[in-house]
Amino acid sequence: MSSVNKPVPFLNLTNEFATLEADWLRDIAATGHAGSFILGPNVQAFEKEFAEAVGVKHAVSVANGTDALILSLRALGIGPGDEVITSPYTFFASAEAIDVVGATPVFADIEEKSFCLDPESVEQFITDKTRAIIPVHIFGHAARMDRFQQLADKHNLKIVEDCAQAYGARFNGKMVGSMGDTGSFSFYPTKVLGGYGDGGMITTNSSDIDEHLRRLRNHGAVRPFIHTEIGYNSRLDEIQASLLRRKLRKIDQAIAGRRQVAERYHAQLKDSALVLPKAPQVEQHAYNLYTVRIADRDAVRARLTEQQIATALCYPQGLHLQEVYKSLKYSPGSLPVTEKACTEALSLPIYPGMPESDVDRVCSTLLT
Repeated sequence: MSSVNKPVPFLNLTNEFATLEADWLRDIAATGHAGSFILGPNVQAFEKEFAEAVGVKHAVSVANGTDALILSLRALGIGPGDEVITSPYTFFASAEAIDVVGATPVFADIEEKSFCLDPESVEQFITDKTRAIIPVHIFGHAARMDRFQQLADKHNLKIVEDCAQAYGARFNGKMVGSMGDTGSFSFYPTKVLGGYGDGGMITTNSSDIDEHLRRLRNHGAVRPFIHTEIGYNSRLDEIQASLLRRKLRKIDQAIAGRRQVAERYHAQLKDSALVLPKAPQVEQHAYNLYTVRIADRDAVRARLTEQQIATALCYPQGLHLQEVYKSLKYSPGSLPVTEKACTEALSLPIYPGMPESDVDRVCSTLLT
């Protein structure tokens, strides 16, 4: 197969695994010999190291990023009768978690350039039932946390940062996950900091919330076989923790690799018909995804697919118009910025170590 026709993958995890395989297999063997598989020394060490990296007092590992949102809401006392405002332009879990705790999701619109939840739109949806806001740091771009904090202070609301796609992103110099009441992270393999399976983390500066989260993730137990509330079975295993500890030590280098790919895209596409990702300061964006906007998105994607260049549609339909939320009575045109993004946004391949030749090929195809 010629290099011209060689497929360009959307993401390549196999090369990274090759560099980690020997060490990780040794960690698996060490875990097996130690006989400690759940909430063991690697989990405890990873929680401490993660908290230090994000700049918070506490980090509580859980089974996945969805659980991180659910347990955050539970720990903050969110439940039936409450409303939580979040983005309709995100993965389903951001809204699903609200329903799981018995509250009602309320969707506000997004900002056109960043794809992040729009604080000005959020303010219009605040009622006397609103208890919390879940700003989503989408695609690796941090939401405007200063404005969300102003709204939270004014209306006595909680903030749960959805950081699933944005480990390493910053707002005004602060790491995502360090500015809200809690921050929820996912370690799904495609994330900036991804494992080789599911995993998640909750960050907080509150010792009370930290204590509550540790009960909730372990069946509501305060000590073995003594339970004070209904909780969950949501625990990170030792093998994933050992891998994530290794990857955390090199995460700055990995994020720098993503930014290098993004800058190469910027340089070649800046004068094109595409609207490129907003990045006021490149060091603030983690580039979990490189998502552009283009009016004839579907035709462009078809051309890329024909050239064996993989892309992704994140997201083709806003959550407010999904069948599962028809009872909320949103209609087409309710959130116009979101709905426009759903027809124009296209995510291009990006990952640390992506060959420059692949970036160039994507760009040349887009510019043809």
